[in-house]
Amino acid sequence: MSPVTVQTAPATREAPWPVAAMSQKIKEWIDRLGTVWVEGEITQWQERGGHVYGKLKDLSQDATVSFTVWSSVSRKLTADFAQGDRVIALVKPDFWVKGGSLTVQVFDLSHVGLGELLQRLERLRQQLQREGLFDAARKRPLPFLPALIGLVTGRDSDAEKDVIRNATLRWPGVKFRVHYAAVQGDRAAAEVTAGIVALDADPEVDVIIVARGGGDFQHLLPFSEEGVVRAAAAASTPIVSAIGHEADRPLLDDVADLRASTPTDAAKRVVPDVEEEHARISDARARMSFRLSQLLTHETDRISQLRARPVLATPERMVEERAEELVRWIARGSELAERHVADRANELSHAHARLTALSPRATLERGYAIAQLSSGAVLRDPADAPAGTAIHLALAGGGLDAVAASSET
Repeated sequence: MSPVTVQTAPATREAPWPVAAMSQKIKEWIDRLGTVWVEGEITQWQERGGHVYGKLKDLSQDATVSFTVWSSVSRKLTADFAQGDRVIALVKPDFWVKGGSLTVQVFDLSHVGLGELLQRLERLRQQLQREGLFDAARKRPLPFLPALIGLVTGRDSDAEKDVIRNATLRWPGVKFRVHYAAVQGDRAAAEVTAGIVALDADPEVDVIIVARGGGDFQHLLPFSEEGVVRAAAAASTPIVSAIGHEADRPLLDDVADLRASTPTDAAKRVVPDVEEEHARISDARARMSFRLSQLLTHETDRISQLRARPVLATPERMVEERAEELVRWIARGSELAERHVADRANELSHAHARLTALSPRATLERGYAIAQLSSGAVLRDPADAPAGTAIHLALAGGGLDAVAASSET
């Protein structure tokens, strides 16, 4: 490349600068800028020939810059970096004249202090806890055997393979509906949130697993983002959080209905083991058969004991005994009734005899008569019937009229 002629005269329409001259002036101006510390998120990280090429994105604005870490610097870095990391970098702008592109050279690179991130997460954790999003009463039970499992995970990730493989081994008929999302980096939180919302709106999905393999603390930060946590809390479908390893604890774990230590653990806890269920069914059937056999044996013995009783061995004997007893009671009743009637008849005869003996008619039968005046009064004294007085004589055979004669003294 031929050297660029330095232009000193101002550019005009009649005397414009060559592109190379303008680019050279831009480079000279940028070269005068010193180094500066910047904070951002790595959205691209590629190593080639010992050098690192990547992009650094602003944490809140839509601004991105390319960066280069030369091998002389990358060998001195004391930590591992990857896409999604929040970092602080010492950079110096560099304009590449031939390509017309602006990059920054990185002279130092380190992760954002974990203390600040932990404080921010703790403040968010306390806020969500005060709102009751972590309450145990909000946890919903998982379906015993989900017909369709929703899965939010990275495309072709180990987490996806672990969940599907282990779930299929446990229950071959299980089905999945997978929503792929970035699981680290600046797009992760939004895409994971969209996946939860989409699967929750699907009426066929019975449970949703959010899965990601292990990683650095910063790589798991999207699963502690407020948007992701609130989407999981608002879902009507049970949520299973399977993020990282046992020691990892993003905020999604606290709001989920079930926290699984790993994606493999999530598959085992969401889907029952068909062999175990077969064994449980066989055991239940054996216990039911044994109990039923015991019950039938017990009832058979009871029936045998009942049949062995005389009343059931010869049921006609009971009828005969009751018939004999009934005959005896009938005879006894007849005897008592006849005796009672005879006693009452004797009493009546005696009463009749006494009444007859005391009646005036019996006296008349013995030859007596009753004299009565015409008034009907009984004549008791001859002086009451002077001579010539008409009287009536009552006899046993009837009545007789007479006239009183003078009585002789």
